[in-house]
Amino acid sequence: MTSTTLEPTSAQAAPPRPKPTSAFSAWANRHRKWLFAAPAMIFVAVLIIFPLVWTAWLSLTDSHGSVRAAAKFIGLQNYATVLTDTTRFWPAVGRTVLFTGVVLVFEVVFGMCIALLLWRPFKGERWVRVAVLLPLVATPVAVGMMWRLIFDPNIGFANQVIGWFGIPPQPWLAGQETALWTTMFIDVWQWTPMVALILLAGLTSLSEEPQEAAKIDGASTWQRFWFVTLPLMMPTVIVAILLRGIDALKTFDILYATKGKGGGSFNEVETLNVYAYGLSFDYNQYGVSSTVLILFFLLIIGVMWALTGRRNKKKEA
Repeated sequence: MTSTTLEPTSAQAAPPRPKPTSAFSAWANRHRKWLFAAPAMIFVAVLIIFPLVWTAWLSLTDSHGSVRAAAKFIGLQNYATVLTDTTRFWPAVGRTVLFTGVVLVFEVVFGMCIALLLWRPFKGERWVRVAVLLPLVATPVAVGMMWRLIFDPNIGFANQVIGWFGIPPQPWLAGQETALWTTMFIDVWQWTPMVALILLAGLTSLSEEPQEAAKIDGASTWQRFWFVTLPLMMPTVIVAILLRGIDALKTFDILYATKGKGGGSFNEVETLNVYAYGLSFDYNQYGVSSTVLILFFLLIIGVMWALTGRRNKKKEA
């Protein structure tokens, strides 16, 4: 009897052994999310670090006239000059802080009111949303030019309106005492919708259970907002303050579009941004301008640190 040897078929063949994974491949697989994001992160880091380092270096020199001209290293002399300047620098710091603080208060308060209005569905809600978002459509320069015409003391529509009520014409942007407050109004008009959108997103993410429980306990509408909604919304409110606060600190386009060089003839709306711009492009004092920008950068970092710390405390609580 002859024995027959059966050859294995393709279906019966042993599965191929997996190739050994190299150490680099294993490491890359574990850190793939960072590797994919690394090019973008490096690109952004270069865009931020190089200008910052270059500006810091210029602040330690007497660079002026031209950025290509030879500059002499003078150490902290520019910082001493700027920090003792009570004519332009410190008034600009005061206006920057005042401008940011005032617009933040009004934008957060009005933004919360708008967000609460849009929180619940109502008839015509779509049209109201479109109307609320209209100020965000135009660029800040266009908004500044539009309000400059509206507040013109001679042909402006604003003085015509208040004239209907027997109020005498106001200087608005032309007055030393009213110019800064008028630019604050313009900023609030344009950027309140953005704050409202952030707060509305936070409101829509809240659970309905705390509201229902407070309503069953007999809490009024104001009590439900103050003791239930607002505490739950505080992390979102702090985020809105952080985002809008940093942007308000850096406001330049509206101020320059409405008042021009130097923030007006008497520097009435000259903030740190406008001051640094004038030093660079009007007087070509690049070393002093870089010093102002570095100090401005430190101010922004301080505000971010304070608000971020406040947010972390709220999370821990």
